[in-house]
Amino acid sequence: MIKVAILMGSINDAPILEKCFETLKEFDVEFEAKVLSAHRTPDETAEFAKNAAKNGIKVIICAAGMAAHLGGVVASLTTLPVIGIPIASEPFNGLDSLMSMVQMPPGIPVAVVTAGKAGAQNAALYAISILALSDKNLSEKLKNYREKQKEKILEFDKKLKEKLNIK
Repeated sequence: MIKVAILMGSINDAPILEKCFETLKEFDVEFEAKVLSAHRTPDETAEFAKNAAKNGIKVIICAAGMAAHLGGVVASLTTLPVIGIPIASEPFNGLDSLMSMVQMPPGIPVAVVTAGKAGAQNAALYAISILALSDKNLSEKLKNYREKQKEKILEFDKKLKEKLNIK
């Protein structure tokens, strides 16, 4: 069953979202990806958001640039958790998107991750952590993932010390 929906305001955002797709696949979390725009397809966006919970979606990730209203519009139409990924675009290099997403009015929350590819991966991991609250298997996978990250960093530290010949 599809649990995560990834919405992007433009097909141009798809390459930035690759780590999001890969991370969800790595954790065996089923997802769907759609191009919907808060401004250019408002009716379709509203219909999707209003029906997401009924269709089994548990978390919605919205990637958008410029005015970046996609996450806020979706959040206003559902009570599901919405995670926003600011996408860098001209002329403000993503600052406009970030500022738009983090200035949601009280009562309509959108969680916001960092911009770009790192944000895409973190949005997937955040969605996974939400799903893991009610899925022990997913919770265990997330713990193992974090442990592997720790081991990688400790290995990098060890190699650096060897290279520099320090303790």
